[in-house]
Formats: sequence, structure tokens, C-alpha cells
Amino acid sequence: MAGAKNHDYHILPPSPWPLLCAFSALVLASGFIMYLHAVPYGELVGPLGFAMLLFCMGSWWADVIKEAHAGDHTPVVQLHLRYGMILFIASEVMFFVGWFWAFFDASLFPKAVDVVGGVWPPKGLTPINPFAFPLLNTMILLCSGTTVTWAHHALIHGDRKGLKQGLWCTIALGLLFSSIQAYEYIHAPFAFKGNIFGATFFMATGFHGFHVIVGTIFLAVCQYRAYKGDFTPRQHFGFEAAAWYWHFVDVVWLFLFLSIYVWGGWGATYAA
Repeated sequence: MAGAKNHDYHILPPSPWPLLCAFSALVLASGFIMYLHAVPYGELVGPLGFAMLLFCMGSWWADVIKEAHAGDHTPVVQLHLRYGMILFIASEVMFFVGWFWAFFDASLFPKAVDVVGGVWPPKGLTPINPFAFPLLNTMILLCSGTTVTWAHHALIHGDRKGLKQGLWCTIALGLLFSSIQAYEYIHAPFAFKGNIFGATFFMATGFHGFHVIVGTIFLAVCQYRAYKGDFTPRQHFGFEAAAWYWHFVDVVWLFLFLSIYVWGGWGATYAA
């Protein structure tokens, strides 16, 4: 029969969202550039582009969910979705490699960087005590990795109550982590500008904090879908992707804690 589907792949119908997302990103970038150069209406164009981008992204993902409910996500399609998420996380790993590279380039060879005075941490700089709030945040993220795994296993075994409880615990721990990090930034004994220590510290830990916020939103969306009954033990890639992302965030934090907080401030006098 002509036009009959005789394969497991999902052929997507025409969609406006890729083009609209690209246009929204252009409006967002243009508005940000206008704002930086004090061009009139730049402070309006940027938020407008951001709102457009959020709408397009939400609509696009809503279409993906509809495809899943329609049975279009066959085992082959789900496998390729997993490949896509793996490649995305790999790109995020390389993103953080850049910030670690900047940190170690200055900290391992301080004599080659005149502004640090030949020592690391730089002279006159008081680093944050890693065994205070940073250690607490480490324990929080490790616990959150446990709770999201609990939610995943509950889903696999058909325990929807355990799924919701595990997700609520993980979301709460993510919000707690972000709140503590915000407090830490406000009371940090050094600034972002003026020294390579502060620049690499805030860029690396700040982007990680941004990823925690994104991961928390990701899990909150999964919680909303869990209450709608979207996930089943056999088909729940949306939640699985969120769990993978959260574990990635956990692992990156462990490297940040050990390298930037502990090793990076070793031998210095910590802030009170």
C-alpha cells in the first residue's frame, strides 16, 4: 500500500517551532546587545525575546509529549532520544572543562601569572571555608541524587506515590542548595572582578548553580507530569533524562568542591 509505514522510525510532520525558536533566540540576543550599548528599547526587546523563546520551547516539548502519547516513540525512537541526551550531557561536560581549564591554568602555574603574586590563592585573598556551607551543599546534592534514584526506582516498579515523594524531596533539596549558594555569594569575602581567583570561582560555580536551577525546573515539570499520570514503567524517558541531568550536576559539583573549594584554597586562612 502506497504511503504505508513499514519501519519503527517516526517521521515528523512540518513544525513551526524550530524556525520560531531560532527567531526568538535572535530577538533575545539582539535585545541583550542593544541593552549593553544603551540602545533605546533594548531593555524591552531582550525580555520579549526571552518570553517568546520560553513559549516556543514549551510548545515544542508539548508536541513531543503528544507524540509519546500517540505511540510514536517506538523503542528505536526512544533509543535515539537517549543518544541525543547523552550527547547533550557530553557537550555540557566540555563546557565545564573550559572553566576548570581556566582555573587550573592560573592555579597550577601561579608564577606565570603576575597578578596573583606567584602564589595560589593570590596574596591578600581570603577564600571561602570549604568545610562550612560548601560541604553542606555537597551533602545536600548527594542526598538529592539518592532521592531522585528513589523516585526512578519507584516509577519502574509502578509505585506512583514513591515517585512523587522522591521528586518532591529532590526539588526541595535543589531549592535549598540554590538558596545556600545565593547566601554564600552575597557574603563571599572576594569579588568577581579584580582577580583571577574570583573570576574563575564565580564563573565555574555560578554556571553550576544555573544548571542546578535548570535541573530543578526540569524535575518540577516531571512532577507536574507525574500528577497527570504521563509516566509509565515502560515509557518515561522525560523523567529519565531529568534524572541523568541531575546526576551530571551532582558529579560536576563534586569536582568543583574538591578542586576549587578544597584544593584551591589549601593553606590559606579561611573567612570566618
